[in-house]
Amino acid sequence: MLEIRDYKFYFCPCTQDLYGDECLQHVHEHAAEVVDYLNASDAVPFKVELKPNLLTASMIQQVFNEANNDPDCAGIITWAHTFSPSKNYILGLQDLQKPLCQFATQYNEEIPYDTIDMDFMNENQAAHGERELGHIFARMRWEHKVVFGFWKDPVALAELGQWQTTAVGVLESRNIRLCRFADTMRNVAVTDGDKIEAHVKFGWTVDAWPINELVPYVDAVTDEEVKALTDEYYATYGIVDDGRDADEFRRHVEVQAAQEIGIQRFLEEHGYNAFSDHFGDLGGLKQLPSLSAQRLMQKGYGFGPEGDWKTPCLVRIMKAMTSKNPNAKGSALLEDYTYNLVPGKEGILESHMSEVDPSMAEGKIAIRATPLSMGDREDPARLIFTGKTGPAIACSLVDLGNRFRLIIQEVECKEVEKPMPMLPTGTVFWTPKPNLKVGTEAWIYAGGAHHTAVSYDLTADQMVDWAEAMGIEPVVIDANTNIRDFKRDLKLGEVYYR
Repeated sequence: MLEIRDYKFYFCPCTQDLYGDECLQHVHEHAAEVVDYLNASDAVPFKVELKPNLLTASMIQQVFNEANNDPDCAGIITWAHTFSPSKNYILGLQDLQKPLCQFATQYNEEIPYDTIDMDFMNENQAAHGERELGHIFARMRWEHKVVFGFWKDPVALAELGQWQTTAVGVLESRNIRLCRFADTMRNVAVTDGDKIEAHVKFGWTVDAWPINELVPYVDAVTDEEVKALTDEYYATYGIVDDGRDADEFRRHVEVQAAQEIGIQRFLEEHGYNAFSDHFGDLGGLKQLPSLSAQRLMQKGYGFGPEGDWKTPCLVRIMKAMTSKNPNAKGSALLEDYTYNLVPGKEGILESHMSEVDPSMAEGKIAIRATPLSMGDREDPARLIFTGKTGPAIACSLVDLGNRFRLIIQEVECKEVEKPMPMLPTGTVFWTPKPNLKVGTEAWIYAGGAHHTAVSYDLTADQMVDWAEAMGIEPVVIDANTNIRDFKRDLKLGEVYYR
């Protein structure tokens, strides 16, 4: 599994010295108690590190630049315990390069009606201080997240944890390095785009390599290594040989084993964490990477077919964002294939011709080797399964020429009505929200691609936060979508984000 840095977040109490040392000591003690509680909560996946009270402009600038220079710091959490003059934050915000969350909370849950006096009011005025901070963020148009609620409230903690996840996605985006083996599928528009602007906006490095630069890595894998990994396959998955000779079937599987090892070595040697290929340009490869690509996605690599470079970057970011979730159900590449239009059973069958991430599987996974109608190579061995059920989001990043748009659709994954014994792929069946008709029309109006980065574990709000942190247009299709308002919002986005 590709490792994700063990990120942390700076917790910054926002105050000033107007009310004396005793007040400041209380601010520090209260902040320390809050930090300890956050670090003990399962809802907050990343460590929170307490910083000194932020009293002056120079202190704020110093701490914010410390965050910039700390590779383990994924963001800043502020808390305006008392009134905190926000002009002090201007220089720090001008320097800050990490995500920021304004945790609008306070130490006490209830007003102490019997004892409250002006000393208490002066010390505990988050309702005052948070508005001062919020104003300077708005004045500077500084994109940030606001989470409101008592610091022990499970809802507030969950929102804070979800923001941490998004912040990690922002940081990990800057670490994306994608290798394209061959170019985009000829004459296909939606999977292509401006790689220079993607580097500027998202931090993505997108490099092109001839496929035959990969072939020596695959050919160099030893017979012993191939046997060991193939044995692992046979011990892990079921076998659907379709009556093929057992030795001949195993040879097809061994090709994929050599590819998994060879591709991973190439990616590791050159520092890539995502890749794409194209079935029309396979060079000296014996098969289209299929089982091998599936396994590499399961290990944390982003992947896209037909030269699609945007979707694998999104998949990699999603895997990074969910890396601290021990109950993650999966994030992966999928493709819209065919509709079911029977009333009451509407939905879309999602798959790809041989490269669906098995982290999405529900139940048994088996190996099968069947012909492809494209690619002009041997029948590729691949993993077949049925995907998990439940709510998910499907995301498509598209280049509209003058800007990027992230389309985020909420979907409900369901069991297929009947088995599909002739279909040798991993599959997911879902109904988009609010329903198949409106959801599909909205997706088409927005210019969404046929490839999607899908996650059972992330929310639409988290991906909206990610898009806004990146300075791009987010578009959401959910239970509240209606086409008239949706088309109006697209036109407003055209003006705002161009």
